[in-house]
Amino acid sequence: MRDVKTFLILLRGVNVGGKNKVPMADLRTWLEGMGFLDVSTYIASGNVILTSDRPAEDIATQIEAAMPQAFQLDSEIVKVLVLTREDLQGIVDNRPAGFGDQPEKYHSDAIFLIGVDPAEAMPIFNPREGVDRVWPGDGVIYSERLSAQRTKSRLSSILTSPLYKSMTVRSWNTTVKLLAMLDANNRAPS
Repeated sequence: MRDVKTFLILLRGVNVGGKNKVPMADLRTWLEGMGFLDVSTYIASGNVILTSDRPAEDIATQIEAAMPQAFQLDSEIVKVLVLTREDLQGIVDNRPAGFGDQPEKYHSDAIFLIGVDPAEAMPIFNPREGVDRVWPGDGVIYSERLSAQRTKSRLSSILTSPLYKSMTVRSWNTTVKLLAMLDANNRAPS
């Protein structure tokens, strides 16, 4: 018998700007039908926690291949990133000093990379001095912008890069909440 693990699934390209709509209740039911267990979602932006005895790579491949047909989605923009609790813990633990600690002053995001290296992704960022700051991490780019000057941020310039199709963005608050949910799931009795 293979080891059952809890995974975080980050779906890229669903429920964005009124496109690629996927109701979370339907997504949970569909994933359960694919044999995944303990499926839960968090907000409608494509955050799923589930358990499986399958390897992370197999989970990502299976969901990414089947989801566009199941929900009539634009398969060009849908991507799936599968993380273990340890992966996400590393992203939270290895954040730049002070990152995410001043939500009243800075808007902080974790930009998760899907099959692209941080060194390859960093050049597409063009931070505006005094407004934006970005740091490479392991499988992630940490992005912070001054809330009072958010309209002057250059973060949106990444949208025009082909590499953007290999990224999915979560606010730092959502990232930390997802880690707490993974921790709670791991403590739940089987």
